[in-house]
Amino acid sequence: MDFQAEFPQDPQIIYLNHAAVAPWPMRTRDAVQNFANENLVSGASYYPQWLKTEQQLRENLKALLNARSTDEIALVKNTSEALSVVAHGLPWQDGDEVIISDEEFPSNAIVWESLARHGVKTIKVNLYANDLSPEQNLINAMTDKTRLLSISSVQYASGTVLDLEKLGNACRDADIYFCVDAIQSLGALPMDVKAIQADFVMADGHKWMLGPEGLGVFYCRAEIMDDLTLNQYGWHMIEQAGNYDSQTWSIAKTAKRFECGSPNMLGAYALNASLSLLLEVGLDNVAQRINHNTGFLRDLISQTPQLTLISQNDPSRVAGITTFSVNGKDQKAVYQTCMQNHLICANRGGGIRFSPHFYQDEALIQRGVERLLSLV
Repeated sequence: MDFQAEFPQDPQIIYLNHAAVAPWPMRTRDAVQNFANENLVSGASYYPQWLKTEQQLRENLKALLNARSTDEIALVKNTSEALSVVAHGLPWQDGDEVIISDEEFPSNAIVWESLARHGVKTIKVNLYANDLSPEQNLINAMTDKTRLLSISSVQYASGTVLDLEKLGNACRDADIYFCVDAIQSLGALPMDVKAIQADFVMADGHKWMLGPEGLGVFYCRAEIMDDLTLNQYGWHMIEQAGNYDSQTWSIAKTAKRFECGSPNMLGAYALNASLSLLLEVGLDNVAQRINHNTGFLRDLISQTPQLTLISQNDPSRVAGITTFSVNGKDQKAVYQTCMQNHLICANRGGGIRFSPHFYQDEALIQRGVERLLSLV
């Protein structure tokens, strides 16, 4: 497959920012154009066909997560919405504790801290304390008051990959809910919600899944779906959705209960097209190429005296994120200069964050580092 043909990007731009907002593949642009043209010419005449595309998206997300059924898949606006469904749906008691790391993106911190008014305490764990592994530090923080562990599969600033299977086993042994913010891994690394024994997994589509903003996935394990009290209601989340004359209703038995209103059908068309590319390539192949690019980038940084690697350089914990600093420079100023000169990156974790995807190659990454050095 010709990966480059799917991404005809402006040759002046070096795009190394997939951990923020990713460019779309060609097929995604085409899907959106076709959908728009269909609306223009026919309105919603083909809505039954649109619903088939939406169902195909659920099937693709099921495959990406290795979930048992699309009944465990809800389509949500974003990661924060899904985290809020969990945080404000579980029955809390005064004195309960939630464990997160001290490296989490605000989405996976604010939502738990908002529970303080219910007497719930958020414990932020230093992942590298006491010369222990990140997983062991998280496990050691568990007490009889711990109700839930919520962790990013890949930390947004450092790029550290967590051993989710080890954490899932520990949560199951301790009867603790296990929640995974997978936004920095879903679409970049294989995910198996059964193997890691996750209760909840959520991710936006606009990063490694190469889709649009405004549409994400929320996986909820079927056996615990009823543990979540709903705080949003509407015509779409009931078992009788579509029967507008019924005077009675009941909550949907599936994860559609978390979708209270009309779907983002435009987003569904776009994300479905993007996922079709990832699934054609194969998640193992995607991960292999991303890991190769990340290794090549980190070797370049290590060989460049002007740069210092900030990310932990452990091959077993590598995904697509690499953060480094430019020695003796104001990192925010370096970032701003990069962006002004079409080197698209991020200022995270005290340095510059590069995040190449599978379709890119060593030559582009080399150009990215060279352009950075020419600017500083």
